[in-house]
This record gives sequence, structure tokens and C-alpha cells, in this order.
Amino acid sequence: MHVEVAAALPAATPAPAGDLDARAKRVAEQAARHADAVDREGRFPAEAVAALKAERLFGIQVPRSLGGEGASMSEIAELCAVLGRACSAAAMVFAMHHIKLASLVTHGLDSAWHCTLMERIAAEQMLIASSTTEAGIGGDLRNSLCAVEVEGDTFRLTKEASVISYGAQADLILATARRHKEAATSDQVLVALLADQITLERTSVWDTLGMRGTCSDGFLLKAEGLPVAQVLQKPFAEIAAQSMLAASHLLWGSVWFGISSYAVDRARAFVQAEARKKPGQVPPGALRLAEAANELQAMKSTVVAGLARYEAAKGDPDALSAIGFSIMLNNVKTTVSVQAVDIVQRALSVVGIMGYKNGTPFSLGRQLRDVLSAPLMINNDRILSNTANLLLVQKGSGKLLSA
Repeated sequence: MHVEVAAALPAATPAPAGDLDARAKRVAEQAARHADAVDREGRFPAEAVAALKAERLFGIQVPRSLGGEGASMSEIAELCAVLGRACSAAAMVFAMHHIKLASLVTHGLDSAWHCTLMERIAAEQMLIASSTTEAGIGGDLRNSLCAVEVEGDTFRLTKEASVISYGAQADLILATARRHKEAATSDQVLVALLADQITLERTSVWDTLGMRGTCSDGFLLKAEGLPVAQVLQKPFAEIAAQSMLAASHLLWGSVWFGISSYAVDRARAFVQAEARKKPGQVPPGALRLAEAANELQAMKSTVVAGLARYEAAKGDPDALSAIGFSIMLNNVKTTVSVQAVDIVQRALSVVGIMGYKNGTPFSLGRQLRDVLSAPLMINNDRILSNTANLLLVQKGSGKLLSA
């Protein structure tokens, strides 16, 4: 069965009033209102996602020539931080959507099918999910067991996906698979699958300590009779190195920065309230607050420096594939994911029992549980192992302003 990517695109809808920051803050207000319920019930942040669509923030990365706004990675990172302060799950859904969209924008412009798909994403505010994990290989996204099986000009795919975040709610899934049945596990491609082209059979339920609203259930994914044009022909190894790695580490880091900055703001408000009760005395938590603020500034510097390096290298495949660039991005992830946990814990130590308790103006339990996922989202040990291998062949420059 052939399925056209779009029979007719809807008429272009103008962007809502205000700049990107103003639009994201309106979404954040809606997300914050429902964040505790999303966490408590382990449900999809439907209200925040509806607001993201209303503000037309899902299509901002699509080039203007295809109906988007051509937003940069830095602009999207800023929005991730704004949303991270309000609802970690909603922010992570937004980040993961744009991580996948970055792969399409960077590598899909030579494909008429994928250009039309991007037009649809911008026009219809389609939500994109990712399927890179798989039973038998776990979180090793650079290997696949499932394969694209081509017959004529169509293909079928069956994948035991151990995790697909918000897979049941997504309009589009980008899935990795071996190029063909005889291909090596590392010879992968990226396949675009529209929701109405596939079946998803839930095989596990996402019941976790934090990030509960991402609804990262396991699924048996099946697709059959789809046009081969939906397969991006560029090797996934290049897609991962030149867009996905950078987008993942930088946008995740921005979400974690948002969570951490919220925690420090709560700690600051607590200490200031204590100071007002006893004028002339420095509250006992003030020193811990200073430490947390110091750590937050270091975290921000790491994320911002990574974004600057990415923006400078963008459009240069050699620069994006360089060993030094990969090591830099790996270091951003492993550094800020640990800093985020440390900062929220420091903030909690400042506000004490008022932060440990739910339902107070200083509650930080949800933020702490959410941010504990940071070192585990592609486990830091896996990333450090990758970095260790790269360091075996890297030549250090010893310069301050380069890798």
C-alpha cells in the first residue's frame, strides 16, 4: 500500500503574536499549571503539547522556504530551558521532537518526499518521536537488529522497540534500522513513518521515578507496503554524527538547565524570605545557595559554549564529524547531566523540609526525580567509553578557543 505524504497541504497559518520567547512563556504557563498532575498520573503533557501546537513551536526549525521559521539550535535551546522551568516532561517532549526534526532539516532537503514532510510538519504542527532503542541492543543507537525489507518500490519494517517516548501520541516516528536484511548491524538508515502507516502494540509501560510524562512505553512497531522514498538514504552514522548527537546533547542540556535554574530560584526565594525575618543576619542556607549559583553558572557556560561551537560548525560536515567536536559534545552531556543533579540537590538542602515536602511554594521533589534521569539518558558510562575510544586517536591542540 502506497501512502502519499500529503494530498494537499493546509493553508499557511501565521505565527502567533510575539517573539519565540514570548510564545514559549505562554506555553510554560500552561505547562506549569498541569505539571504536578502529569507527574502524579504519569500521563502525557497533553495541555502543554496543545499549547505548543497553538503557538506553532513544533515547526519553527523547518526552513522558511518550506513554511517554517528557520529557528536556530540556540533559539530552540532557549525555549527548552524556558519549558524546563515549568514542566520537565513537556520540555523533554519538545526537545526530543526538535532533535528528530534536526535530522530531517539537516539531511532531508535533497529528498522531495522529506521536503513535503517538513512542509506538513510546519503546517500541521506534527509531533515527531524517535525509535532508536531495540530489544537485544538496548540503548546502543548505533546498532540495529531490525532491517528495512524492500520489495520493488516498497518496504516493510518490524521493530521491537524497547522504548518510544510518547510513541502513542506522535504523528510521526523516525526509526533506525539496518539498510537491508544482510547488512551489518551498524549499517543503518533512518526511516520516516507516519502514524497512520504503522501499527504499535504496547509491550511495556513507562512507570518510573521521574520524567513520567514522557510516556516512554515499549512497542512492537510494524510497517508494510510503504514507499522506499521514506527511507533517508544517507547512512545513519553520518546523520547521528552531524546532527543528532549535537541536537541531543545540547537540547537535553538546555532542559536540564531549565530545571536547575528553577531549583536555584526556589532556593534563592527561600533564603531571601529567611533574611527578611531576621534583618542583619545571613541565613544559614546562604552559603549553600552561593555554591548552587556558582555551579549553575558553570553549567550555563558549558551549554552556551557547546551551542556556539555547533552554530560555528553548522553546515560543515567535516567540522561536525571531527573527533574533537564529538568529544566536546560528549563532554557537554556528561558534565551538565551531573551538574544538574548536583544543583537541584544543593537547592533542596537550602530549602530543607519545605522542599522535600510536596505542595509547598518551595517543593523540589518532582524536579529532583526528573533530573535524576539526566546521567541515564544514554548512560554517561556509555558516552565516556565512546570518548575514551576517540581520545586514543585525537591530537590535542592545547589552545583555549579550539578543540
